[in-house]
Amino acid sequence: MEGPEDAFCCAGCEMAYAIIRGAGLERYYAERETFAPRPEALPGGWDALPVEPGADGACELRLAIDGLRCASCVWVAENVLQRTVGVEEATVSYATGRATLRWRPDKVRLGELAGRIAALGYRPRLLGEEARPDRDLLLRLGVASFAAANVMMFAAALYAGWLGGMEARFVALFRWLSLVLATPVALWCAAPFFAGAWAGLRNGVLHMDVPIALAVAVLYGQGLVGTLTGADTYLDSMTMLVALLLAGRVLESRGRRRASEAAVTLAATVPATARRITSESVETVASGELSTGDRLAVGAGEELPADGVVTAGEGSVRVALLTGEAAPVAVGPGDRVWAGTVLVDGALTVEVTEAAEETVIHRMAEELRAAADRGARPSSTDRIAPWFTAGTLVTAGGTFLYWWWAGGVGAALLASVAVLVVACPCALALSRPLAAAAGLGAAARRGLLFRSADALLELTDVDVVALDKTGTVTAGSLAVVAAGDYDLRVAAGLERYSRHPVALAIVREAAERGIPLPAATDVREKAGVGISGRVDAVPWRLRSGGAGVVVLEGGEGHHGLIRLGDSVRADSADAVARLRDLGVRVALLTGDHAESAERIGRGSGITDVYARLDPEAKARWVRDRRDEGHRVLFAGDGLNDGPALAAADVGVAMGSGAASSILTADGVLAAGSIGPLVTGIQASRAGRAAIRANQVRSVVYNVLAVGAAAAGLVNPLVAAVLMPLSSAMVVWGSSRVEARVRRAEIRGDEKTPRHAAGERSAPSDGRRAGGAP
Repeated sequence: MEGPEDAFCCAGCEMAYAIIRGAGLERYYAERETFAPRPEALPGGWDALPVEPGADGACELRLAIDGLRCASCVWVAENVLQRTVGVEEATVSYATGRATLRWRPDKVRLGELAGRIAALGYRPRLLGEEARPDRDLLLRLGVASFAAANVMMFAAALYAGWLGGMEARFVALFRWLSLVLATPVALWCAAPFFAGAWAGLRNGVLHMDVPIALAVAVLYGQGLVGTLTGADTYLDSMTMLVALLLAGRVLESRGRRRASEAAVTLAATVPATARRITSESVETVASGELSTGDRLAVGAGEELPADGVVTAGEGSVRVALLTGEAAPVAVGPGDRVWAGTVLVDGALTVEVTEAAEETVIHRMAEELRAAADRGARPSSTDRIAPWFTAGTLVTAGGTFLYWWWAGGVGAALLASVAVLVVACPCALALSRPLAAAAGLGAAARRGLLFRSADALLELTDVDVVALDKTGTVTAGSLAVVAAGDYDLRVAAGLERYSRHPVALAIVREAAERGIPLPAATDVREKAGVGISGRVDAVPWRLRSGGAGVVVLEGGEGHHGLIRLGDSVRADSADAVARLRDLGVRVALLTGDHAESAERIGRGSGITDVYARLDPEAKARWVRDRRDEGHRVLFAGDGLNDGPALAAADVGVAMGSGAASSILTADGVLAAGSIGPLVTGIQASRAGRAAIRANQVRSVVYNVLAVGAAAAGLVNPLVAAVLMPLSSAMVVWGSSRVEARVRRAEIRGDEKTPRHAAGERSAPSDGRRAGGAP
């Protein structure tokens, strides 16, 4: 509305008003006759959504869930939904915050499912609705950290007072200040743990939030009573426990993948408009309005808006979107072209065969979305949590009953509190995030960055590494690999003013060799065919001689060949050898032709080579290996690698690659090398070993400490001292990850000498190309 102080229903309307007013059109608001309609809530809520049953009678829907803070949240939400009568399938993705539901509408309503999610403390919403900002976790961490630091200082002063003596008024002051600071920590900062524990108990699920919430409640309650009665308190342990656990959740939440952004990026490569040929003229229409049979006009430099077949014209199309290969492909009448690819030169008339949702690129985007919504496997901590929680509660209850019978309520309370404090799950809950963080740091320092701890730990079981060729094993740019100086001089003279990728490679190679470029006259370039002209008054013609070959013809029947291709990265062969030393099978997947694939395979030492694979075939190859029981890592750099990256157990993108592949991947190679993949696997195995060791230490500690507390050998004060010591053991075990990675690197250097690799090194011996395994 307008007035002395303008008010708007949303930021979008406010921005629209600013734009209209900035353009001098504010009279629109004075002259309009009616207000624009506002969106209204859907009558009937979730049950009013138009969800149609499939052929089998089941309905399926994807929705977003706000408030998922950790893997335990995902685990609880999935378990509750899967236990609901009428639900056939329920998967929740922590990476994207989305759930995929499949249910029988005759047995359960969608509104009931949404209500069950809301009852857990999360907010279900339709995809596309604005998500509520989630900033309170950092704020809770900040408050808890501030309070913990100050309470620890007060506790240190009280401990020092035991030795040198302290006046009672100062003891009381420090205790009351500690209580004041600990109160917001217990009642607000720890609220997510209480909410998670209550939601789990209501639905019959025991997870790590239950003992955490119980420990916080008992410690705060004991601190409140102790402050009022003048007894010792353990508020320092409580505040530090909450701060550490919140820090772990912040670290984990920062690892959430946004693969949905990758699908949007991929779909955005299709132009928004197209030039459609009609009987009278050429009209510009939205790409979404195209249909099968429409004829399109495509000029040089334009992206194709739909899949189709060339009916007229010739040109070169850059198909890196689909194959990842740098060299453009010559097309003419009868050849297929695809949406999102770029016409480098020439002009084409294309008849649409698939448009909008039927295009190859749209199917790739949908596959990315579906893969991103896969549910995560529960962690070992999640599996231990119910048993740990049940054991702690039973032991505390039994201790209370025994000491009530043996020594009265006071002794019973002290002993049961000691059990709950000494069995605090801090060490167990932190064993995984701390060791995983150490592994993430070890990998990052060597050039491999992971988005989450889960992605790093998945590397432990990887036994197949599939590598894209262009830009991953190779440098990713077209280059001259074989040519004589004379042929190169003439060809560079003809190509010096062309912007075709082949021309740029030839001119660049001539410059690197120090060959002066001659002047060329009568130069004529024909898209998709070649270039001709006169050099040194002699007529010459440069044309394609097949995949990766350019033929130079002229002067007295001269017939020269210039071979172009991609060059193997300097350390690819060494990295492949070290991966094999780790017991990993290495395969090369490429959309390029078999000859080029064989050459790169020889140069990098890869014996399993598969050529002529389109994006869907790469993803299918990865899925086939997974179906055979293998754990697969795929590394690639192009838009075309998105489906394979999403289909693999772990996807790693080159940092210099396409934005879509980087957003899709679980990890990014910051250095232009696949060498850090070796370190990544070593860091993952070291991190997993540290997690197991930490959990063993935590379990052994809890068994011994809880037994001593139940027997009355440990009072609450000693228990409060032992609790941080158990966490210190976890910290020490996690710090060993870096040392293990260094030892593994030293052993690898001794076993596999480093050497430079080129495209001509390593002989060929029985490679497969183009076929299925």
